[in-house]
Amino acid sequence: MNAAERFDRYLEQLSAGLGHADRHAGLRDYCTGLMLPLSRKSVEPMAARVDPMHASARHQALHHFVAKAEWSHTEMLRRVAQWVLPKMDFRSGGWWVIDDTGFPKKGRHSVGVTRQYCGMLGKQDNCQVAVSISLASDQGSLPVAWQLYLPEDWAADAERRTKAGVPEEVRFATKTQIALEQLRALLAEGAPHHCVLADAGYGVDNAFRQALSDMGLLYAVGVTSAVVVWPPGVQPLPPKPYRGVGRPPVVPQRTATLQPLSVKALAMSLPPQAFQRITWREGSNSALSGRFAAVRVRHAGGNVGKARLRPEQWLLIEWPASDEEPSKYFLSTLPEDVSIDELVRVAHQRGRIERDYQDLKQDFGLGHYEGRGWRGFHHHAALSIAAYGFLMAERLIADKPVGGKKNFVERQVPAIPEDYVPRGSPARAAARGPFDHDTAAPARLHTDRPPRAVPLLRQSKRKATLVTQ
Repeated sequence: MNAAERFDRYLEQLSAGLGHADRHAGLRDYCTGLMLPLSRKSVEPMAARVDPMHASARHQALHHFVAKAEWSHTEMLRRVAQWVLPKMDFRSGGWWVIDDTGFPKKGRHSVGVTRQYCGMLGKQDNCQVAVSISLASDQGSLPVAWQLYLPEDWAADAERRTKAGVPEEVRFATKTQIALEQLRALLAEGAPHHCVLADAGYGVDNAFRQALSDMGLLYAVGVTSAVVVWPPGVQPLPPKPYRGVGRPPVVPQRTATLQPLSVKALAMSLPPQAFQRITWREGSNSALSGRFAAVRVRHAGGNVGKARLRPEQWLLIEWPASDEEPSKYFLSTLPEDVSIDELVRVAHQRGRIERDYQDLKQDFGLGHYEGRGWRGFHHHAALSIAAYGFLMAERLIADKPVGGKKNFVERQVPAIPEDYVPRGSPARAAARGPFDHDTAAPARLHTDRPPRAVPLLRQSKRKATLVTQ
């Protein structure tokens, strides 16, 4: 079976979850458009390339498919995973990788847009943020859960919720709460109990870490330098004796000489010989390595107030030799007998999700959706992941590295008519007559404006094809 035949089989599997046969063509065209090397993968330019002869009608059909049709993006992701995951090798370990990613946006009407931290920009700005979970192995990783973070001002605004089509059951939840619900749903469906990886935005939350342990999941998560722990060999005093009134005390006692330390203070107190250089994997140009120390500690407090005595766990410290202080800290419940090499390797698997986002945004149009609604946002993301998943599976079949700009499936862009004028083009505005009252908007990145059909002045007979090796 060649790649084109596998693509047909893949679409058959995904189509079975769409509910209606008339949506199958939309799935094929949308995924094909996402695989083409276009600079912009919103509905209009994809329609113009997938079916240049009927671009206006195709634009309307694709917009309806992604923004209006009632199919489940969760079911789509489940079927993508059913195709890709059997081709991944989990014999050397698997990991749940939790993260979120931002999409800069103008205006305030696109669902979930507010001024908040955007990792893509590295600062606070108007954006949407989505929380995702990827399942990773040494070969690669695949997003298997995806949900928009709905800020409090949006969650409480009934008018904006209605206009954007936010489901009634969706209420405000923090990013950590969204991630935990995603994990619970995956485990309820029979997903394996792999180790959980997350950055400090999640790992610093004591309730988040405790919830992972309550679910029977190991973790290796980033924390900030201010997290407080009991150092190795330091055992806090037991709680005060119960006097028979109120609730029994559970908080370990502290004295003037018996105090926990921040992880930064603990790291700074360690002797130089506690650190060693560890290589965790081969990079594209050179081996990835760093200077690490690992010690057994007990967490000494939550985000609010003090906490009861916690079990011992690993504190992993990364301290580049050229820096004046450590750069990263991780808490992990991996077994006590794990080697520091394995501890470092597992903690750094989280970086795979950054490559997921990079590939999805650069090559599969993850951030190019221009609609405003909840349904379209999630549908477009699921379809971007579906396109990414197929090409990932092709690389796994060919035993080639997953990721990077050059995909295993060669893609060719069909021509469009010479006098085709895209929406937002100055040429289109200049061609308007005195009785054309529609306002021409300048082309812009991440616009709030919903897609509109664009007429073709002269039609081309060429249609998009997926050219495979």
